[in-house]
Amino acid sequence: ISFPMNLCIACVTKRENPFDALISRNGFKLADLPKGAKIGTGSLRRISQLMNYRPDLKLIPLRGNLETRLKKLETEGLDAIILAAAGLIRMGLDDWITEIISSNILLPAMGQGAVGIEARKNDVDNQILLADIDDEETHYALDAERALVRQLEGGCNVPIGAFATLDEEQITLTGLVASLDGKILYKKEMTDIKTNAIALGRKIGDELITMGGDRIMKEIKSA
Repeated sequence: ISFPMNLCIACVTKRENPFDALISRNGFKLADLPKGAKIGTGSLRRISQLMNYRPDLKLIPLRGNLETRLKKLETEGLDAIILAAAGLIRMGLDDWITEIISSNILLPAMGQGAVGIEARKNDVDNQILLADIDDEETHYALDAERALVRQLEGGCNVPIGAFATLDEEQITLTGLVASLDGKILYKKEMTDIKTNAIALGRKIGDELITMGGDRIMKEIKSA
């Protein structure tokens, strides 16, 4: 989530669906999947939250591009797989989606569904051009989410969730840190004015650390 000194995120386009999607072979929703159902996912964030929600599920590592993962639903004998809804929608594969999973069950990853465009900090002309396609609401949300993850010193290989929404001038940010087995889950939600997005992210990051998130992070990184 860090950039070289001479680069910055010049703009963020309007966010696509930020949630996770269940693709079920037999049309079952997540709550209705049979006990011991095999679920394919390669995300530690999803694994930890799924284990907290339904510890009876059998989670199977899933790697590869979008098409490869969809094929593995059949070839690996899986009952369902979980992917980012945004990727499926952008590829025109949203007909595959059985269910959009609530953020109360699976809090999205930082920036999920958003596209940020980098530019050189001193390239004023390009930054002015890019400002025309910047989506202010998404940009504030991304600022808050990135600040939270940065405060936790996390990345893609740790089970962290961060999701912000805006309501006029207010921004609400939810952050989460969970153990890999899902038995420990720390979650915090706070609201502030949108111009305090970065400060809000840092504040929730500190709250999660105080709750015990730092111990989880250290254990995962040392494993």
